[in-house]
Amino acid sequence: MTGLAEIRERIADAARAAGRDPGEVTLVAVSKVQPIARVEAVLEAGHRIFGENRVQEAAGKWPDLRDRFPDVTLHLVGPLQTNKVRQAVELFDVIETVDRPKLARKLAEVFAETGRSLPCYVQVNTGEEAQKAGVLPADTDAFVAECRDLGLPLAGLMCIPPVDEEPALHFALLAKLAARNGLDGLSMGMSGDFERAIAQGATVVRVGSALFGARTG
Repeated sequence: MTGLAEIRERIADAARAAGRDPGEVTLVAVSKVQPIARVEAVLEAGHRIFGENRVQEAAGKWPDLRDRFPDVTLHLVGPLQTNKVRQAVELFDVIETVDRPKLARKLAEVFAETGRSLPCYVQVNTGEEAQKAGVLPADTDAFVAECRDLGLPLAGLMCIPPVDEEPALHFALLAKLAARNGLDGLSMGMSGDFERAIAQGATVVRVGSALFGARTG
């Protein structure tokens, strides 16, 4: 898969340029709204870490794929409604979008009931955009503490910078917030800016169109 090899090479180059080990950066292949043939091609090329935005779409796609590729790790990278938490916990291996107390409480409840406790990232709305999910930067410390009090296994922080602003500023802010809270994981950087995210310390980059081609829906 030429696209996969190219993205991996760019990740490695960006990591080395930042004085980092390329192995510190995990590529999440964001397969939302992609034709199944494109997803299968990346799977057959050996990649096993994928991201989906919607629980319903993942439910229709991944059970069959996992029968053939059982070692897949699936990240939820889109908003999660509380009424979909139980299904999400069954389907996914990582939840990247914990963004409000009600969701954190529901996740803790379902983790306790099912015995399946997934690594979680707190989504931070670094641009303080009204239309975007995520806890505000000023509220991040308190929300991280609340998640820890609930027993959520926090892996780190996640952000999606505003489209019309320099993303490196937002990546630097997220890194500062994570360090202040003793969190190592930084899920930041997408197709257009993942190299800049790696320069700021990203441990997870979420790449869709640059890997698969333009989405079809």
